[in-house]
Amino acid sequence: MGGSLSGQFPSPNTRAGALLPPDASPRLRLVLIGRMEAWSLASVSVLPRSRKTRALLAILALAAGEAVPRARLAELLWSRRGEDQQRGSLRQAVRELTEALAPVGPPLLLPTRDSVALRAGLVWTDAVEVLRASAGQPETLSLFTGVLLADLDGLDDAFDAWLAEQRRRLQDAAAARAAGLLAGAADPRAAIAAARRLIEIEPAHEGAWRALIRAQSELGDRGAALAAYERCRDLLTTRFGVAPSPETESLARALRAGGAVPSAEAPGPSPPPAPHAATRGARLGVLPLRTLGAETEPHLAAGLSEEIATALARFRWLFVADSASLATATAQRGETSAAQELGLDFLLSGTVQRAGARVRVSLQLTDLRPPATIVWSQRFESESGDMLALQDQTAAELVARIDPEILLIEAERAATRRSIGATGYDLLLRAVPALHRLDPDGFLEAGRLLSRATALEPDYAPAFAWHAYWHLFLVGQGWARNAQSFAEAERLAQRAVALDPQDAHALTVYGHVRAFLHHALREARGLHERALALNPNLAMAWVFSGMTESYIGEHRRALERLDRYKQLSPLHPHAFFFDAARGIPLLLLHRHEEAAEVGRAAISLRPGMSYPYKFTLSALGHLGATAEAAALRARLAMIEPDFTLDRATQRNPMARADDRTHYEMGLQLAGVA
Repeated sequence: MGGSLSGQFPSPNTRAGALLPPDASPRLRLVLIGRMEAWSLASVSVLPRSRKTRALLAILALAAGEAVPRARLAELLWSRRGEDQQRGSLRQAVRELTEALAPVGPPLLLPTRDSVALRAGLVWTDAVEVLRASAGQPETLSLFTGVLLADLDGLDDAFDAWLAEQRRRLQDAAAARAAGLLAGAADPRAAIAAARRLIEIEPAHEGAWRALIRAQSELGDRGAALAAYERCRDLLTTRFGVAPSPETESLARALRAGGAVPSAEAPGPSPPPAPHAATRGARLGVLPLRTLGAETEPHLAAGLSEEIATALARFRWLFVADSASLATATAQRGETSAAQELGLDFLLSGTVQRAGARVRVSLQLTDLRPPATIVWSQRFESESGDMLALQDQTAAELVARIDPEILLIEAERAATRRSIGATGYDLLLRAVPALHRLDPDGFLEAGRLLSRATALEPDYAPAFAWHAYWHLFLVGQGWARNAQSFAEAERLAQRAVALDPQDAHALTVYGHVRAFLHHALREARGLHERALALNPNLAMAWVFSGMTESYIGEHRRALERLDRYKQLSPLHPHAFFFDAARGIPLLLLHRHEEAAEVGRAAISLRPGMSYPYKFTLSALGHLGATAEAAALRARLAMIEPDFTLDRATQRNPMARADDRTHYEMGLQLAGVA
């Protein structure tokens, strides 16, 4: 860019320059939407050369003047490095950023020993303007021209997770502005412009498509209205795997008949419902397994198929099609037509082969929504003369592994739908990945999503159970600011069980709330036993039951239950948490080296989770590993700065005095204040 302007940013060759008033005080203009840009008042590019330094600048800019802890910056940009390397890399990036911004004039960075900030008022950022805009500032929508930080993907797993949350946040804000403009459109031409703008931001916003169809019909352009319907239908079908809603189909029928289109929806800031059906779970069909080899009896395949379908039906959020109906429809019309007729999202198929006492079962899961894709496959082998036991064990391991896989696939799809009018199920799905990542920003956003889900659908038990689970992590991480989270977790879990007393997930979450937060261990044991009776293949129930047994003092029984979880679902998305649960019973059995090893593995898998640091510190204290304990204390302080021996004592749910003393003595020996 050439030329120089005094007192305002250049606009001829840059985006959104005209939005800045002539007397603006900012000295730096940042473009974060699309490819990142950074310009001084004199039209000098001050964008740092290093991608990680650019990412550092973007993080600080989106903080909008708030100080960002150095530990947080290091975790986002160098999550795979050791603590010393993280600090050194961050210092270097801060120096590089300071040098890059020097041409701007006044110092913009405010670094302290513990944090870094951009000086408020001296920086203008397009994404921040979109987030701050009110309904009276429609011009800010012109800033939303692409993907946030489109050239900074792949820097670090933690940064990628943070960036995904920021992109969702920005898109929601832009869509809300566009929806407000559409609701206030004074005439059909204004409605067409506003609807097109909202569709650019939210392609699946069916309410915007209907507004576009109506406005074009009101202008007398029936052909354009029908063309808009066709584009809407094609997009929903090919990209999102759903059909248009009855409201949209009603518009299309009226247009084809040449009559008046149905009246417009009531105006207002809230957009119409999401384009997808208000379902509360995934629909799954289990095809009869095919037999391979002369030794394989047909009844073995049939029995195994039925056992799998029965076990899957125990998961309350999965809707399993009747096996007989699916088999009949498949024989008559083929797999694809049968699945479409039954409205299935997933189809489980496979083969079974027997050679002597050895049986091999190969299974694959197909996501039927266009384009149909095999999303999971696994092979199970066993040697058993008891065919019923074989069927039980194979079905148990299969469903324990496939349940979290489907949940994550559904979560990815929910993220692409991006409708402001999302259902409680959609909001829940969007929150689940953040519980796996434990990224602080994403985690807090997950809490907001779950709060919206429970408010939107107060009869939806899973949303209340997951929100209670979220509060468990909030307390466990030391992120809860007061005791309110204890009471809120209790309220949410109680509500989930009251709404669906047969939901094993809700029951075991409530059990863990009672055990971990309120130390009501006998009551918790009863809740876990009921959960396991309802669904003996729920990995979480085995883990939480095992933890409660250890709190009671039954450490060997606890390890047996944790072993069962590991047998059922060794690669569970929450393995970073579930595997760590072994550390407490091992520690209290005085198997300190084993406990420390469990802790090291859990910390390496998810460095941001505070729970394994604590029992690992106790184990290291008993082992006399003071140097390792000191390093671990420093890392824990970055996650939970106020963790002390007093806090550990207050929160300790262990019933036996000897166990409590052993745990706390280990922490004291490890140097915990």
